[in-house]
Amino acid sequence: MRSSRDLDRDQLQGQLQTAEYQTLLRFLQRDTPFLRQFSTWTDILAFMRTGTSRDLRKNEVLRPILEFHAKDEDPRWRAILLAIFWPGLESIHYQKRDYDPDQEDRWQDIVWIFLQVLCRIDVEQRPSRLVQKIFNDTVHRLHDMYRSTAARTGQEIPFEQEEIEYLAGGREDGAFAAFELREEKEPEIRQLRTHLDAGRLSESDFLLLVGTEVYGLSVANTARLAGLEYELAAKRRQRALANIRRFMEKAHRDS
Repeated sequence: MRSSRDLDRDQLQGQLQTAEYQTLLRFLQRDTPFLRQFSTWTDILAFMRTGTSRDLRKNEVLRPILEFHAKDEDPRWRAILLAIFWPGLESIHYQKRDYDPDQEDRWQDIVWIFLQVLCRIDVEQRPSRLVQKIFNDTVHRLHDMYRSTAARTGQEIPFEQEEIEYLAGGREDGAFAAFELREEKEPEIRQLRTHLDAGRLSESDFLLLVGTEVYGLSVANTARLAGLEYELAAKRRQRALANIRRFMEKAHRDS
C-alpha cells in the first residue's frame, strides 16, 4: 500500500500540470530566458532532479521563483518549490528519523520548517548555492525545533559527529551528502520503483534491493538497517531479484 506521503507527492505533481500552473510558468519565462527551454513544470522537475545539486544552472531556476515569492507570497510558488525539493525533504526525513519515531509527525515538521525557510530566504544576500542554502537551513531549523522540544521534556536527541560539526559551522549537514548521493542513484532507484508500483516487489524487498543493488551495501548491513534477520533478508533479496529477472526475460521474449 502506498503511503500518504506518496499520494501527496503525486497530487502535488498533478497540480503543477494544470493550466493554472502552466500560465504561471509562461509568466515566469517572460523575464527569465533560461526557463524558456522548458515546456512544462514536469520538465523543470526532471532537470532539477538530474545531475547534482551543485550544478550552477539550478540557481537559474530557483532564483526567479524565490524572487517572485518574496514579492507576492503567492502560495503557488511554495507548491512549486515543495515539488522541486521533495526528494531532498525525503532524504532529511530518513536521515533524521531518530528525531521523532512517528513518520507522519516528522514529515509534517520537516515540510512546515521548509516552508518557513522559503519565507525567510533573501536571494539578494544569497544569489548562489541556493539548493544547499535551503536544504541546510531546513535541517538546522529542524534540529533547533527538536532540541527545544527535548529540553522541555527532559529528553535527549542523538546526534552524530558530522551533525555536530555542521552545527558548529565546520561542514554541510550529513543529510545533504546523502541527498547528493541519492541524486546520482535516482535513475536506478526509479527503475526499481516501477517494479514496486507494479506489485512485483514489496516495500521491504524494494528497500533491500535499493540498499544492496543500488548503494552496494552488504546484505547483513541492509538487513540491520531494515530491522530484518540476515537469513530472511538474504532469501527475500534472492526471491526479489528472481522475480525481476523473470519479468525482464518475459518482456524481452514478448518484444
